[in-house]
Amino acid sequence: MRYSFAIIILAVVFFGCKKDKFTTAPQISFKYVKPDKYVRGNTDSVTIPHCTISVTDLEGDLGFIYNQDTSYIYIKNLENSLLDSVILPNIASITSKKFEADIVVFMKPYFPSLPSVKDTFYYEFYVKDFAKNKSNTVKSDPIYYFP
Repeated sequence: MRYSFAIIILAVVFFGCKKDKFTTAPQISFKYVKPDKYVRGNTDSVTIPHCTISVTDLEGDLGFIYNQDTSYIYIKNLENSLLDSVILPNIASITSKKFEADIVVFMKPYFPSLPSVKDTFYYEFYVKDFAKNKSNTVKSDPIYYFP
């Protein structure tokens, strides 16, 4: 009986100590890249790679509000260390506390405009909310480049 009680206490402590899904700083996770290859000069939006990233935020203070606040997703090309950002859209009508969504980033603007000697690209992503809280950083799966 004594051991059963100790095991129950240990199980409650173990399973009760998981990381919060929603925090003040946004949290992101990389879901996937589809398709995983890019042919230079391709203009067909269906075959241009896009990365899908899951984001959660406790306050839901993400997006764009004209003349007030703006939050961004930052994209860093790990081959040349170029950093770029994209404004998140106005999501005020759908956002709430404990916000959770997927962000899809079309990757064409982040490939070199001239032929590259590299054939594989990786990217890092992070977001900042209205309060400038920075999320964790995630790395993409490889995207294969065909000049």
